[in-house]
Amino acid sequence: MDAQDNAIDVQLAVVAKALGHPARLAILRLLARTPGCIGGDIVDAVGLAQSTVSEHLRILKSAGLIKGQIDPPRVCYSLATDALGPLAALIHDLHAASQSTGCCVTPTHNQG
Repeated sequence: MDAQDNAIDVQLAVVAKALGHPARLAILRLLARTPGCIGGDIVDAVGLAQSTVSEHLRILKSAGLIKGQIDPPRVCYSLATDALGPLAALIHDLHAASQSTGCCVTPTHNQG
């Protein structure tokens, strides 16, 4: 594995970890439906405390999945362009590899 593959894998792990919570998935779905969503709207839609939503937004932003634009006194959030491209490519490659029929041999057991 070269350094570029390693860097991609590290970023994919960060993204996967950020996607690993139902509330963060709900936030991403909301942002996909309503680009430029305002923080307070996210709190209302997700139904969690402001501090909890803020922490989830911080994690998503840190992973590069969303971006926030400050428009005082509020912050408008949206999905980051192409943030999921590397993950989509990995899933595509894994799916294609899993369709191969010649990679594994099922062991047979001697019954005797």
